[in-house]
Amino acid sequence: MKILIVDDEKDVELLFRQKFRKEVRAGEIELVFAFSGDEALMALESDNPPKVVYVFSDINMPGMTGLELLENVKSKFPDINVSMISAYGDTENYDKAIKSGAKEFFTKPIDFEEIKSEIRNFINSQ
Repeated sequence: MKILIVDDEKDVELLFRQKFRKEVRAGEIELVFAFSGDEALMALESDNPPKVVYVFSDINMPGMTGLELLENVKSKFPDINVSMISAYGDTENYDKAIKSGAKEFFTKPIDFEEIKSEIRNFINSQ
């Protein structure tokens, strides 16, 4: 199962790789990374149909925001699950994300156990 992580902060890649080392080694998941909304869309469009089944995206990014990325992904690839990650747990961003089709909304600092649980539930529902 291929998961795309989108965040303009490159150190997020190292964090995800450390926290999901066991799952990646076991072949349960494959992590791919994009550092902007545009890069994420290019990654999704590079395979037809996309091999990515789940996107976790930061909301606050320069250029295309995570909410704009969410709308793009849901309009072009409605079957791909998207969850948002934000440093701000404000209700405005939460409401916008959920109304735009986000599956879940996580706040920073990231609780990786919550994200692992979400991924396990997704795998079990397939």
